[in-house]
Amino acid sequence: MKLIIVSGRSGSGKSTALHVLEDLGFYCIDNLPIGLLFPLTEEASQASPRKLRNIAVSIDARNLAGEIANFESMHERLQNAKLKVEIIFLDATDQALLQRFHATRRKHPLSDDRTSLREAITGEKRLLEPLARLADLYIDTTELSMYELRDMVKQRIVGRREQELALLFQSFGFKHGVPVDSDYVFDVRCLPNPYWDPNLRRFTGVDPEVKAFLEQQPATQHMLDDIKRFLESWLPAFRESNRSYMTISIGCTGGQHRSVYMCEQLGSYFESHYSNVQVRHTELPHLQTKPAQDAT
Repeated sequence: MKLIIVSGRSGSGKSTALHVLEDLGFYCIDNLPIGLLFPLTEEASQASPRKLRNIAVSIDARNLAGEIANFESMHERLQNAKLKVEIIFLDATDQALLQRFHATRRKHPLSDDRTSLREAITGEKRLLEPLARLADLYIDTTELSMYELRDMVKQRIVGRREQELALLFQSFGFKHGVPVDSDYVFDVRCLPNPYWDPNLRRFTGVDPEVKAFLEQQPATQHMLDDIKRFLESWLPAFRESNRSYMTISIGCTGGQHRSVYMCEQLGSYFESHYSNVQVRHTELPHLQTKPAQDAT
């Protein structure tokens, strides 16, 4: 039996994630009180084999603060050989959440006549820290559209076999900040930069012109080989420790050329080792997250 706990700050996309899981056959419950988690799994374990086999619940700030603070002990109680528990935590920057609430004119569950929206958003982060700390998968939805989030949930959470490690290679630009959902970060700014060639500036790391430029540089293959060897050595250790998801972020200055090229190469290489490999380019929004074999 599988239990997915979806949590995160209000406005981060929890409802979207829960709807995706419901469409994929999960029995879903929104805003479940933490105290009911154990009775729910006990009831599900006694149901017929096909009923309540896969459950997804949303736990958010509407729970009692004391129950959230003691969530770790509840999480420990849930651990047993017959139940696979995964925690998916969604979040976004404070500014992105502010903009979403202003756009929808929704009321934040923690705001009142004494607490402003900004204060509620900040306080919610502290309140949900016990869940964020135990998350198996952290998804930063700041730059994701609803459709991109739906695709990511499908690919990362459901599109993998049990006990399989799901890999995401994502490129980014250091001038925009390091993605907060990174497990490993590799800096490729030491490689020759195609940006400084006026004939290459308008292209990206998925275009043949930039690929040819980078492949002519000895340092490119050297760094690529070193990153491959490092990941080949250490990813199995994470898999053996029951880790379900890994996000490897590759950064260059602007996230347009070198990091994009490296992610494409790494995704293509590791798809022969793992069944669930995705590639995402955070600074190229027109290229959606996709399985490595479909990346262009």
